[in-house]
Amino acid sequence: MICTEERVRCLRSVLIALSVVVFFCQHVYAESQGDVATAENSTSENSAAQANNPLANMTALNIQNYFIGDISDSDEQGNQAWLRYAKPFSVADTKWILRASLPFNTYPVENDGTVKSGLGDVNVFASYLIDTGNPAVSFGFGPQVTLPTATESKLGSEKWSAGLVNVLFNADSPKFQYGYLLTWQHSFAGEDDRSDVNIGALQPFAFYQLGGGTYLRAAPIWSYNIENDNYNVPLGVGIGQVIKRGKTVFNFFIEPQFSAIHHGELQPQWQLYFGLNMQFLD
Repeated sequence: MICTEERVRCLRSVLIALSVVVFFCQHVYAESQGDVATAENSTSENSAAQANNPLANMTALNIQNYFIGDISDSDEQGNQAWLRYAKPFSVADTKWILRASLPFNTYPVENDGTVKSGLGDVNVFASYLIDTGNPAVSFGFGPQVTLPTATESKLGSEKWSAGLVNVLFNADSPKFQYGYLLTWQHSFAGEDDRSDVNIGALQPFAFYQLGGGTYLRAAPIWSYNIENDNYNVPLGVGIGQVIKRGKTVFNFFIEPQFSAIHHGELQPQWQLYFGLNMQFLD
């Protein structure tokens, strides 16, 4: 059974997220037209190279969205919007990055076409930054925790989970940057009638600078559910644009992704990943 009302909600979520990105893009583009030479100057090699660094030493706000056009064992579409905030901080002589992520999900929760919309589970991690001896290479690791904040039970795990994160970002080359985000978490409390959480994920990413702030990108998330042996390995290539205006670096992008291999019900077959990342310079 196809739930038309929920499908409309899903498309509405996509349009809202896309409208926010387009609004910022138009604003930044309009601002930059006053002085093209200055805009191109400000989109320096260093700014473009660091714009996708999750460990960059600056406050960041990201608005990201996955429109899921095809889901296994379902006739429905889905959507997952993310609001992410990152902030560097220090403890004694150590340097850290704190990142909090809040999802809003519109997703089929059963293979009969039932779709739910609402907030998902909040995830927070803190990454300790190790001095690599090379300012262009960032490496960090630390703890993470996921809170059962979903407004609909089927849109979250109803479990408290904790685990570890490990991040690498190499911007040694102004032309090509790469790295990964590796995470693992396991549930330790929550509703007894819900399945335990034991999930690992690897997000390899690569960015190739074309010049003028334009770049090619690939940043899929490969996930493996150790609890039930479900997995999904998407691949994709997209394009992005970095513009620096004053003390803010705007980075907007779009990246189609397709599942190369997967196992389990309700797995994304193809999705459109797009968003706007903002870094605020001190």
